[in-house]
Amino acid sequence: MSDSAPPPESLLPYDRWTEEAMRNVALRALEFAAKNGLPGEHHFYLTFRTDHRDTKVPGHLKARYPQEMTIVLQHQFWDLTVDRGEQKVSVGLSFGGVAATLVIPFAALVAFWDPHVRVGLRFGDAVIPEAEAEQVPEPVEPESPPAPEEAPARGDAPAQVVSLDAFRRRPTKE
Repeated sequence: MSDSAPPPESLLPYDRWTEEAMRNVALRALEFAAKNGLPGEHHFYLTFRTDHRDTKVPGHLKARYPQEMTIVLQHQFWDLTVDRGEQKVSVGLSFGGVAATLVIPFAALVAFWDPHVRVGLRFGDAVIPEAEAEQVPEPVEPESPPAPEEAPARGDAPAQVVSLDAFRRRPTKE
């Protein structure tokens, strides 16, 4: 038997199960924040597809971010809800002083990042180039409480990819 033989094709949908489990981690964090608020220094960056047919964002934001958008949930958000029945997240944010409610289908979520504890998850069938897989994005440190318009724009810029290996705790040697 050769070590170079390709692994057998799985008859079990491990990729789908892994994707669902990771998405559930992000949704549980959002549900916790919706019910209890954000504890300590935790805050979330949510990246989502604005071009998903069920995503609801104001027209001026969709024009500015025609494919992807990242929002920050930290100080200035309200009415965060996770509706598992309808498979969507909704949240109120202010953009340039104008209040808006965003509705984000679970399927439109691209990434979840909590920079306080360096936990990041990327969803979907994104191809992760080796060079990018090792990079961990640095969170934006605004001078005042962050407003959604200060969130990093995704638009046409190359996506930053978070490798789960960067977040695994390594055993300490004694």
